[in-house]
Amino acid sequence: MPKIALVTATEAETLDEDLPPLIAAFNGEATAVRWDDPAVDWSSFDLVLLRSTWDYVPRLAEFLAWCERVAAQTLLLNPPALVRWNTDKHYLADLAAQGLATVPSHFLEPGRHRAAELQGIVAQLASEEFVVKPAVGAGSKDAQRYRRRQLQTAIRHVDVLLVDGRSVLVQPYLDQVDSAGETALMFFDGAFSHAIRKGPLLRLDEGPTEHLFAPEDITARTPSSDELALATRVVAAIPGGAPLYARVDLLRAADGSPCVLELELTEPSLFFPYHAQSAERYVDAARRRLQR
Repeated sequence: MPKIALVTATEAETLDEDLPPLIAAFNGEATAVRWDDPAVDWSSFDLVLLRSTWDYVPRLAEFLAWCERVAAQTLLLNPPALVRWNTDKHYLADLAAQGLATVPSHFLEPGRHRAAELQGIVAQLASEEFVVKPAVGAGSKDAQRYRRRQLQTAIRHVDVLLVDGRSVLVQPYLDQVDSAGETALMFFDGAFSHAIRKGPLLRLDEGPTEHLFAPEDITARTPSSDELALATRVVAAIPGGAPLYARVDLLRAADGSPCVLELELTEPSLFFPYHAQSAERYVDAARRRLQR
């Protein structure tokens, strides 16, 4: 019987709703393990699956180095090269360059003239509201929604991130999310598994979340044909081919068409409790990887 590690973080162990159904679906083969536990012998596992390593953002270099070490000892999924690409939201520019519809994304880099650059970006946006977030971030931490008249507050937010050496992503706020929410589509080995609706996360004047991740309003959803078509094209465009798991988060643009908000390939919630047999589909895909 193979030995499988489901990799989590100290704070996430009791918060990851995917772990119980996943452990049950693995039927005794899998154990939850903290990624930064120095006592773990990773070579003793046949397969190491990244699950809820939600504390990696302030420790990114350490986390990426850990991924490389583990992959040198056993099978780590998703693999380090893909994790490195996906943990920085500059990947949105790569997807857009391939002709895939994404939320318009503008990046501010440390060492640049920040106020004037942000003013220029906001002036180009078609929306009244916009979002500022770090290019490396998870769970909506350090992300904030602003009105145009709050530009000076947004500049201060950008300054804090850039002074800390963090690239910044600026996007229009697509207000259809307030009524339609996001659609997140899960794929295992390139095949669509299930989808959920996620309610709007960023509220005006609330400030960034102080928690490991922002509270989410989740319900099951059947994706529309255009959402499924776009998400399938996005998964097909992932470097190196379809990974074991992928989550494609979509929003509706002002014209009603879907566009990519995020592509989650590192430690996404996969929302197993909302769809029967979804954990089993993930496990089947993981077992196939072991047999390759």
